[in-house]
Amino acid sequence: MENRKSSKLGDFLTSAFGKVVMFLVIFISLYPIVWVFLSSFKENPGGLSLPTEWVFDGYITIFTKLNILTYFKNSFIITIASTVISVLIVSMAAYVSARMEFKLKGLITLMFSTTLFIPAISISLPIYQLLGNLGLKDTHIGVIFIYSGLGIATTFFILRSYFLTIPKEMEEAARIDGCGYVGSFFRIIVPIAKPGISTAAIMAFLNNWNEFYFASLLLKSKDKMTLPALLGQFTTAYSKNLNGMFSAIIVTVVPTIVIFCLLSETFVKSLTAGAVKG
Repeated sequence: MENRKSSKLGDFLTSAFGKVVMFLVIFISLYPIVWVFLSSFKENPGGLSLPTEWVFDGYITIFTKLNILTYFKNSFIITIASTVISVLIVSMAAYVSARMEFKLKGLITLMFSTTLFIPAISISLPIYQLLGNLGLKDTHIGVIFIYSGLGIATTFFILRSYFLTIPKEMEEAARIDGCGYVGSFFRIIVPIAKPGISTAAIMAFLNNWNEFYFASLLLKSKDKMTLPALLGQFTTAYSKNLNGMFSAIIVTVVPTIVIFCLLSETFVKSLTAGAVKG
C-alpha cells in the first residue's frame, strides 16, 4: 500500500512539475508578442493590460507615411524566391548524400556541418565584396543569392534524415521500370518526402523573412528594403513614436505566425515521420 501511495504521489508531482514548466515556457514565449501587440494600441505603451483607449495612430503612420506595403512586397519576393531556390538545390544534394556512396562524402557532410558554427558577421566582408564585383549590391537579386545560401546546413540535414527513412526498394522498383536517378527523385522521392520538404521550406522561409543583418548591409535604397531592414531604421528615425514602431513589428511578425499555424500539422508530421508504410 505504501509503495502504491508513493508511486501515485511521485506521478502526481511529476505531472504537476511538467505542467508548471510547460506553462512557464508558453508564458515566456508569448509574453513579448502580447506585450508588443497591446502596446501598439496604447498611447503610453507597456504592460499586459488592455488599452483604456484604443489608439491606431501607429498603424495609420506605417501604412500612409511609410508605405509599408512596399517593404512587405520586397520581403515576400525575396523570401519566396530564396526559399524555393535553396530547398530545390539542397534537396537534390541531400538525396545524393542519402542514397549514393562516393569519395569524400564524409568530408562534404562535415563541411555542411561547419557552416552551422560560422557567425554571419565573419563572412560579411567577402560577401559584400563579391556582390560588389558582380554588380549586385543594393539589388534584390543579390539578397536572394545570399539568402539562398543561408541555413543550407539545417535544410540539408532535415531532408537527408527524411530521405533515409524512405525504403530503397521503392526506388529500385522504379529503376526496374526504366526510371533513372533524376526520374526516381522527382516522381518517387519528392511526393513521398513532401512533409520533410515542407518543414525545410517553412524553416527557410521563417529564417529568410526575419533576417536583418545582410538585408540592412546590402540594401541601401529605401524602395528596395525588406521589413526587418526597415525596422532597423524605424527605431532611430521614429524612436519617439513607439506606437508606430510596435505597429511595424506586429506587421512584420504576424505573417510568420500565421504561416506556421497553418502549416504546423505538416511540420509535426515531418518531425515524427518514420519509414513509409504500405
